[in-house]
Amino acid sequence: MNPTRKAWWLLGAALLVAFSLLGFFGREVYRQAPPIPERVVTDDGRVVATKAEILDGQVVWQSTGGQQLGSVWGHGAYQAPDWSADWLHREAQELLAIWKERDGDHGYDARLKAELRTNRYDARTGTITISADRAEAFRRVAAHYDALFGGDPALTQLREAYAMRAATVPDPERRAKLTQFFFWTSWACATQRPDSAITYTNNWPHEPLIDNRPTGANIVWSMVSIALLLAGVAAIVWRTAFRNAKEPHVEPPARDPLAAIAPTPSMKAVAKFLGVVIGLFGVQVLLGALTAHYTVEGQHFFGLPLGELIPYSLSRTWHIQTGLFWIATSFLAAGLFLAPAVGGREPRFQRLGVNLLFGALLLVVVGSLAGEAFSIHQKLGLDTGFWFGHQGYEYVDLGRGWQIALFTGLLLWLGLMLRGLAPALKAKDAMRPLVLMFAGASAAIGLMYAAGFFFGARTHLTVMEYWRWWVVHLWVEGFFEVFATAALAFVFARMGLVSKSHAGTAVIASSALFLFAGIPGTFHHLYFSGTPTPILAIGATFSALEVVPLVLLGIEAFQTSRMQHAAPWMARYRWPVRFFVGVAFWNLVGAGIFGFLINPPIALYFMQGLNTTPVHAHTALFGVYGLLSLGLVLLVARLLTGDRVWKERPLAIAFWLMNVGLGLMVVMSLLPIGLAQTWASVEQGLWFARSAEFLQQPWIELLRWLRLVGDTVFLVGVGSLTWFMLGLWTGWSYEPAEAPATMPDANPALP
Repeated sequence: MNPTRKAWWLLGAALLVAFSLLGFFGREVYRQAPPIPERVVTDDGRVVATKAEILDGQVVWQSTGGQQLGSVWGHGAYQAPDWSADWLHREAQELLAIWKERDGDHGYDARLKAELRTNRYDARTGTITISADRAEAFRRVAAHYDALFGGDPALTQLREAYAMRAATVPDPERRAKLTQFFFWTSWACATQRPDSAITYTNNWPHEPLIDNRPTGANIVWSMVSIALLLAGVAAIVWRTAFRNAKEPHVEPPARDPLAAIAPTPSMKAVAKFLGVVIGLFGVQVLLGALTAHYTVEGQHFFGLPLGELIPYSLSRTWHIQTGLFWIATSFLAAGLFLAPAVGGREPRFQRLGVNLLFGALLLVVVGSLAGEAFSIHQKLGLDTGFWFGHQGYEYVDLGRGWQIALFTGLLLWLGLMLRGLAPALKAKDAMRPLVLMFAGASAAIGLMYAAGFFFGARTHLTVMEYWRWWVVHLWVEGFFEVFATAALAFVFARMGLVSKSHAGTAVIASSALFLFAGIPGTFHHLYFSGTPTPILAIGATFSALEVVPLVLLGIEAFQTSRMQHAAPWMARYRWPVRFFVGVAFWNLVGAGIFGFLINPPIALYFMQGLNTTPVHAHTALFGVYGLLSLGLVLLVARLLTGDRVWKERPLAIAFWLMNVGLGLMVVMSLLPIGLAQTWASVEQGLWFARSAEFLQQPWIELLRWLRLVGDTVFLVGVGSLTWFMLGLWTGWSYEPAEAPATMPDANPALP
């Protein structure tokens, strides 16, 4: 069996095993999710909450920005509290206060633990029964949340600390339902599963008052994950040091093979996508700076009350959404540009399709961002808000109607891609494996986004998290990376810098390794989301293996970096290649080191919902996917500008300042705050690590102010990149051509 056929079998087996694990244990997610009761009643039969009210409260929470305003079960924003952990601690304190007021100052540790951890859910009637004392504690905590979300002047300072609007939820009925939802999320954190000593959320959050501590499975599977990581890295070192097989030597051609491309009408139409990428990138980083500043000044920006118009929950929503939009747009643009070049011809009406897709993209971007603003300002009904406002879930915030429109656009893009690739898919040559991988990754990008339709506004929170991470982890972190790997391998093979057959085999094998670990590794996001222990075991095991392919990518990046000196004409592609090498660095540091820092269950138990998460998020999302996207943009721009000689100094400034700024942001601010919070979480509990009392300490605020250093450096880099890209349009970013560039009349297939 030849190596390519073996690689295909390896990829098929990896996908079969990985998706089987994800599907089989996904069934357990549905089956063992914490029950949402039909009613919550007191011992004397008084109704405290109903299922309809709890689910309505979930939709109210979504309308406020949901995971963009604090978090629930650790998923969401980091400024306001984790509402489930905060409610649990406040309820425990209120119970102790009630008993002390009535019965005197006695030790109530065992009584409190029994009151909150005992499971009194009756599956036959769908009823949770609570004591009169707990009902009174519920009333007191609900009164605090009613005042907080309703704009009570007495809590103005606390809202400033949480970066909340004065009246986040003006409607009293909505606020009442919101508190019932928060109670249920807290109930799941404190209540033991039937016939178990472990709560529905695997004893998360850490809350010493009720003995919520790491489970045995948490510790054991953490040790297993560390051992697997070490074994995987050791295997890579052994393979690299002792393998006998060498990559076939390829003599680079004397002239640039890509110079033969004559941009077709549809390829030229891609240029405006590049402008959207840079424009959205600039908006995103400005919104990120504003969001970071709100953590210091609440709802003000250097004294300006910007929070009245763009509150924290909205700026953070837009920051994340514009980031996903520009990164996804860059991949779509690269695919649309390369498809006719790969296929060797321009399909009929391809340019029309590209222009229609561009219009659809603008509609989704503008419409979804506007809808999110209307929702957070409470200008939409709850059902309307879910469809055209804010879904409330991080990374899939856009309303369901806009989500459907985006999916429709992705299907249009997939159709354009397959039309362009069709001739190459039929050819049986050395490039066919690469073309098949390119087409397969395109299909996955187009279709996998549909996972976001498997939950609705009132879907169980645990089930929603399962499907949400299909979108975030598999769509963004999985198949986008496979697409980029195939695209880059294709470009380097066409340049004549690597063997075509070897490149195809390598992409298939590396994708198999990456997806085998990455697909079941989705579960590392679900350790404490109301899922059973097997989810923790699978997630810990495979998320450790996710780091191993990143080591391989680092080795390949080093080899790629040497390609820029393989031939004199490679100097034209110096900066795209340098951005790709930067991706490998942050892949290892951001996705690998900082990702594994929080991935073992014992680490995430104390760190989930703390600033250690944005350390990983920023270094992986921008450091990996951001730099990769910008590299693709520069590659397309390089091919569109033909023989023109670029003035590259702004690119050099942009590359180094963005990378240095990202590093300073992490080292001077996010990481120290995250580690300090972790210490507080271990010592006193998650509620304290996320509390205003802890986060508004002067030295923590100083660390937040220090983020200005990294942010400023980064913003200057973004400005330099924007200046360069604008110059490609106006002409100041390249030298005048000595002679007119000649292009063939037809677009030939690449050699």
